Amino acid sequence: MHSRRTVLTTAAAAAAAATLGTDAAHAAPSPTAPPSRATLDRLRRLVSRMTPEEKAGQLFVMRVYGHSATDPDPADAEANRKELGVSNAAELIAAYHVGGIIYFGWAHNTRDPYQVAELSNGIQEAAADLRVPVPVLISTDQEHGIVARIGAPATLLPGAMALGAGGSVEDARTAGRISGQELLAMGVRQDYAPDADVNVNPANPVIGVRSFGADPQAVARMVAAQVHGYQGAGVAACAKHFPGHGDTDTDSHVGLPYIHHSAQEWERLDAPPFKAAIAAGIDSVMTAHIVVPALDPSGDPATLSRPIVTGILRERLGYDGVVVTDSLGMEGVRVKYGDHRVPVLALKAGVDQLLNPPDLSVAHGAVVRALRDGELDEREIDAKLLRILLLKERRGLFAAPYTSRQQVDRVVGVRAHRAAADRIADRTTTLLRNDDGLLPLSRRRTGRLLVVGVDPDAPSGTGGPPTGVLAEELTRLGFEATALSTGMAPSRAVIARARRALAGRDAVVVATYNVTASSAQRTLVAELLATGKPVVQLAVRNPYDIALLDEVPAALASYSWTDVELRAAARVIAGRRAPVGRLPVPIMRADAPQTALYQIGHGLRY
Repeated sequence: MHSRRTVLTTAAAAAAAATLGTDAAHAAPSPTAPPSRATLDRLRRLVSRMTPEEKAGQLFVMRVYGHSATDPDPADAEANRKELGVSNAAELIAAYHVGGIIYFGWAHNTRDPYQVAELSNGIQEAAADLRVPVPVLISTDQEHGIVARIGAPATLLPGAMALGAGGSVEDARTAGRISGQELLAMGVRQDYAPDADVNVNPANPVIGVRSFGADPQAVARMVAAQVHGYQGAGVAACAKHFPGHGDTDTDSHVGLPYIHHSAQEWERLDAPPFKAAIAAGIDSVMTAHIVVPALDPSGDPATLSRPIVTGILRERLGYDGVVVTDSLGMEGVRVKYGDHRVPVLALKAGVDQLLNPPDLSVAHGAVVRALRDGELDEREIDAKLLRILLLKERRGLFAAPYTSRQQVDRVVGVRAHRAAADRIADRTTTLLRNDDGLLPLSRRRTGRLLVVGVDPDAPSGTGGPPTGVLAEELTRLGFEATALSTGMAPSRAVIARARRALAGRDAVVVATYNVTASSAQRTLVAELLATGKPVVQLAVRNPYDIALLDEVPAALASYSWTDVELRAAARVIAGRRAPVGRLPVPIMRADAPQTALYQIGHGLRY
């Protein structure tokens, strides 16, 4: 394989610079502009040159371990050989002609922005050397908030529910634009965001703050704004998880959830954000591994349901863009059928891209056999390939597949982006309770603070721990703050240590995380309250914790434990910023789950 490094550093780098210019809308043709006849003819000729094996490969989006396309660390090379039968990304592309690769932090794809860009370039070099050269659509889950694969020094922004609390479509659009510009500079052309689920179930174990909220119309507005932001920056957006994952109480990673909405309830609750995404010209939609009997009584998950994917998404809603499955390694899609049948059934249902099957050789072989024996209509497969290639054309991959260090320097984590992230976060923190005007805290009366609570790992692998970030920011704002991590399930000894530490302090800030009725976090808060010292509670994931913490005099929600949102919450606690966020979901009473403790739109001021 000949090297294309010189191409990258000369002509292609110049083309990338043009593609990634200040006006990122020039990165590709308008997503709403129909392709020219010449473009269609060129892409059809490309498809006609492919063998069944190459056609099948183009339908897959795969994981691969390692920071480099050709020289991963030995442990990553071994993981690739074990799971994929190849050593690295270049070999994966050569062996299977995969059309897409997805980046994960746990796969060691995302060490830092320069490395991500270099990995992206290496992947495109490998694709350019194939018999039928087709650029790879590189994707990731950069939702922000609690799901972010690429961390600092890239800009990390408030997540969906925080943006929903801010209520500004302009902020949502700006966040999408900033994220899109930075992803593009790192060679990532598709983001599996925004989340279009309407989170109407507080017990939802997998969506929660990944959703913009519980009001379908408000979620629809935010989804459309983010689509415009991402795609205006030159990156394909992806609305997920169709037909709507917001009312589940089972995590589709480990089981098969059922949604029991009637067809009318689905139309009213779940459909509006997807309709808005389609109207906004979204490039891709991701299916959910959920059963919705009112839409398809067969018991098949939506990913494998022709009535849902073709009948509703394509025919009723008129969507003709790319449809991608959620990960085929998730248990929800594997419950009913074997791994050799799932990819074939998904394609027959109307899906275009097959995301991350557990065994690529099994999945790829099954698709090739189905193509050769006629179970899969080759004309339908060619139509799927054309949709995928048109997306790649629209996002500039055929014209300029490479990026450069200069683009990373110009865009990723720049001061203007970080300042914008802080400004957006300042409009999201929600003040739920403030008895007797405890907040904002006074440096004179409550200058010595203890910060305790949970310290989950940063979603992106960079930042945190949360108690430390809060204490550091409060100290910067003029308080004397000390952090003490007590964890998700503090023991009696840890709780006693927290009580002793509070003895020399004027007040305590406690960070909570998805408190349940039996949670030891409740015991911690009760013991802190028993000291008689002022207690400020901050929910750092789902905002529902306050329903189980009745006696807390002051409570806020930050909707994530990422640094940008924790610093914003600290500024509110210190009175440097006014709390302006409003609940995008209702909080129901713990003792009367049908009665709202706080309605959508609740948010106190000072």
